Amino acid sequence: MNSLEGKHILVGITGGIAAYKMATVVRELKKRGAEVKVVMTPLAKQFITPLTMATLSQNPILVDFFNPENGEWNSHVSLGIWADAYLIAPATANSIGKMANGVADNLLLTSYLSAKCPVFIAPAMDLDMYAHPAVQKNIAVLRSYNNHIIDAEEGFLASGLTGKGRMADPLKIVQTLEDYFTSSNDLNGKRVMITAGPTYEKIDPVRFIGNYSSGKMGYALAEECAERGAEVILISGPVALNPVHPNIKRVSVESAKEMYEAAMQYSDDADIQILCAAVADYTPAEKAEHKIKREKTGNMTIELLPTVDIAASLGKKKKGNQLMVGFALETDNEEINAIDKCARKNLDFIVMNSLNNKNTCFKSDSNLITIFDKDGSRFLYDFKPKKEVAKDIVNHIVEKLS
Repeated sequence: MNSLEGKHILVGITGGIAAYKMATVVRELKKRGAEVKVVMTPLAKQFITPLTMATLSQNPILVDFFNPENGEWNSHVSLGIWADAYLIAPATANSIGKMANGVADNLLLTSYLSAKCPVFIAPAMDLDMYAHPAVQKNIAVLRSYNNHIIDAEEGFLASGLTGKGRMADPLKIVQTLEDYFTSSNDLNGKRVMITAGPTYEKIDPVRFIGNYSSGKMGYALAEECAERGAEVILISGPVALNPVHPNIKRVSVESAKEMYEAAMQYSDDADIQILCAAVADYTPAEKAEHKIKREKTGNMTIELLPTVDIAASLGKKKKGNQLMVGFALETDNEEINAIDKCARKNLDFIVMNSLNNKNTCFKSDSNLITIFDKDGSRFLYDFKPKKEVAKDIVNHIVEKLS
């Protein structure tokens, strides 16, 4: 059966030129068996007629809080309870700003604030509006509320300019909903332990040895696993991120030793272990109690000792029913090093990425990965946002579990 068969999809259309594309979206949702109700803002009616959307959805179109002819009330609360998913597309800068700040001055927005279901938001606007820091901040706020952002695409815009801001392709929007309902529960009941971010190895109270890891990949994996039903323990080094899903328990650590101790504590109960953290390989032999003062002459030497190898330690105690995933960040002999690491640390598969690929790895919002199974099988993936990379990795995990 199609994953959208019998699903209640509430579609919210705001006042942007891309509203005309929503005829295709609603038609495709209906073809896949969904029941669709459409809410429009008053301005949206200027871009696509309510008659068109009513015909395609086979339901009356809702715009106002009540019908002025007979006083019939359009309950935003009832809509929020009815829907299995709420799709808001196109989402203009104006509506995005209102959603991010709790403004409720039309039926579409009150329905958003009342929704008890997953919300999918597809932004659409001109490139300069989309790139504006205020809009990007509002999108980040909506993402932090656990909304699903269907990112805008590059292309020719209504202004005549070309850039990022056009609404995602209608078929991609529908596929995103299908993917959600297909995969949303495939980790239900599973316990997942994830390590993420860097570790800091203190030299003195103000200095440390660390790396550039932002934690974005590990946090994306944690959110993806939680969205698909898993109970997640996220062991995180120092990062400027916070998990938003209620199924994620964050355990904050700083040093490699602290991360090792936390991983050993939680590993036995984990069905899946994902070792995504950029753990320091060395730590100072001595840590000064006071700030080390700069000497006028001479060099400074710091003796370093190896840290505990977390992946190898967990690999030695891994149970037969546990699945363990590692990461390999390489700069040379990439495939050989990654496959060797997978074998040495008793991993089920390893995710390799490379510093030779621009705009990936540390601090980037995107990544380009290759997965190697322990038997040497190789799986190549395209360059994409880390949230989408997380889906690919978790999909591979689900395949291995099955």
